[in-house]
Amino acid sequence: MKVARARTKVLTRAAAVRALRAARRRGERVVFTNGCFDLLHVGHVRSLEQARAQGDRLIVALNTDASVRRIKGPGRPIVPARQRAEVLAALACVDFVVLFAEATPLSTIEALRPDVLAKGGDWALDAIVGRTEVESWGGRVLRLREVPGVRTTRIAEKLARGRRPRAVRHRREKP
Repeated sequence: MKVARARTKVLTRAAAVRALRAARRRGERVVFTNGCFDLLHVGHVRSLEQARAQGDRLIVALNTDASVRRIKGPGRPIVPARQRAEVLAALACVDFVVLFAEATPLSTIEALRPDVLAKGGDWALDAIVGRTEVESWGGRVLRLREVPGVRTTRIAEKLARGRRPRAVRHRREKP
């Protein structure tokens, strides 16, 4: 039995364009999301699974370390980009991961031209980068459900104070 290696799912932007072009030739629907994913938590996993359910291929654009520092501050990221990418790629719901260094993922979105752009529910619809572009080519934009109280920044702050993050209750999803 051949074992897939997560690292093989981490692609350059050019390789991602080729992989998604092949997926579209097979009639597959491409979903795109992005973020820092610094400390992977249940909120991330649920959002990624929800995003993946919107299509046939999920590509995650991941902020590089320098990009995370610009957004989150000098103490972040906690986990280096290559490691964050490999952990994300190991998730069954994630098909590909691509790193981006820019302030926003707009150029990556324009290059990959997803059918669905999915972003966390903490983002207002009009603040989602790439919304106008995705809608211009007939795609749709989706706000994902949040897991209340589960945020990487809160987890990092609790760990810095020597406290354990609280457990998240499992809610049954509506069919």
